Amino acid sequence: MEMTKRKAVAALAAMTLAARAQTEPAARDAGSHPLPAAAPGATGLGRFFKSQTYHFQTLRALSDVPFGGADTGEVLETIKTIKDGDAQGWYAAWTKTGDRVLALAQETQDPLSKGGAYMRAHNYFRTAEFLLPPDDAKRPASWERNIGCFYKALDTLGVAHERFRAPYPGGGLQAIYYPGPAGAASKPLIMFVGGYDSTLEELYLVLVKAAHDRGYSVLTYEGPGQGEALRKQGLHFLPEWEKPNGAVLDAFLHTHAKPVKTILVGMSMGGYLAPRAAAFDDRIDGVVAFDTFFDIGEIADGIVKMAANPQARSSPDFIWAMDNARWTMGTADLESTRQAFQAYKLAPVAARIRQPVLILAGAEDHFVPYHQTADFEKSLVNAKSVTTRIFDRASGGAEHCQLGAATLWHAAFFDWLRKTFA
Repeated sequence: MEMTKRKAVAALAAMTLAARAQTEPAARDAGSHPLPAAAPGATGLGRFFKSQTYHFQTLRALSDVPFGGADTGEVLETIKTIKDGDAQGWYAAWTKTGDRVLALAQETQDPLSKGGAYMRAHNYFRTAEFLLPPDDAKRPASWERNIGCFYKALDTLGVAHERFRAPYPGGGLQAIYYPGPAGAASKPLIMFVGGYDSTLEELYLVLVKAAHDRGYSVLTYEGPGQGEALRKQGLHFLPEWEKPNGAVLDAFLHTHAKPVKTILVGMSMGGYLAPRAAAFDDRIDGVVAFDTFFDIGEIADGIVKMAANPQARSSPDFIWAMDNARWTMGTADLESTRQAFQAYKLAPVAARIRQPVLILAGAEDHFVPYHQTADFEKSLVNAKSVTTRIFDRASGGAEHCQLGAATLWHAAFFDWLRKTFA
């Protein structure tokens, strides 16, 4: 009797597998990101998409998993329907996931689960908008949903935060102060700014949550060329980043006690912005380039060379980079964009940096030439100390800003903070 049952179960399993074999190829064809057939004994795949931009932005979403900003299964279900290079398909897939997770947040009663769902919905709506052309009519509504979900998440999770606007020509700059737990006043204040494509709210998942868990207070802000300052006020990037950074710090210190130390961290292009600000503001006690961004002019020259190749010019990587550059820089074409970026070089001001400096870098950064880390180190002739961490492929942190391996750079950063400012 038992053997008969086993045979029946085996037969049912075989029929199920046969049916799946018939339907899955069609489903993959109808889907939009088919993976190559695996040969017997083949190893796993190390990428989600062939194009670096789509692969990198998938890693960006997954980087937030440890901090409650995404779930791996939700991300994988989302990207399997996306065609590489299809910005509209990317938007539709991530919006669908955001809608589903937002509905989950609205029907969930448990506060932690509810707040977590709002936080993930925020990140999925942010990701959905990311690759759309700057003038796409869907951007404003998607942006508002992203922002709305974020603040609902903070309120539901009970995350203490103070929103304020720093006076600045052309409008004002948004900032959020996240006071740490008891004892945080005896530790350095972490001041954190994003980069070329950052928004104020996403900074919570990138660093604030991890810092708060370790007892630190964090001040985040967005400057010209970022977030609301770009979208609603039309403020574009400027090389003299000491101006917006100083405006935010002025506004904060007007209503808060001076911290024991202030450590400025700049993410991505913030690897230029933060050191530039520190060179002109002695209220900054330490600076972190997360990651190296020593000479943006050189990077822009490389993009112009790419444009000479018709195939490269039509790639998703080039299209997104140039669209975002013209939008955030307020430039009209490739050459004016290249010229505008020539002012973004740290070499002329690096000797003014006297604070301790932490430089982070990925060995396979697709934005920044590898030699720029050594160039930055050599230029810091008057820094109190210079510490460099380069993450290789084996570590999992070789990508720009260690995307996909956030815990690696966190470990390096918080150890440096403890050692340097104990």
